[in-house]
Amino acid sequence: MRSVFDRCPGAANIRTPTLLIKKCPQCGDEVELFSNDVKVACSRCGFVVWNDIASCVQWCKYAKECVGEEMYRKLTEKKEGS
Repeated sequence: MRSVFDRCPGAANIRTPTLLIKKCPQCGDEVELFSNDVKVACSRCGFVVWNDIASCVQWCKYAKECVGEEMYRKLTEKKEGS
């Protein structure tokens, strides 16, 4: 899919990343996951923990214009229905 913009118009307004501590589902160790991380490997066992909320569509005011109306609707419906 191609964006209607040449570059991300929201990039200049990127928020300061927030820290989320998750438990590794494999070994139970704490994994530090920042909001701008897509995935992080557990430092104890190496299991890959995914950031299930990493999407600029959820917070960027340009998202609908950037990804298009139909894709925006699909992405936001999926998250709301979870």
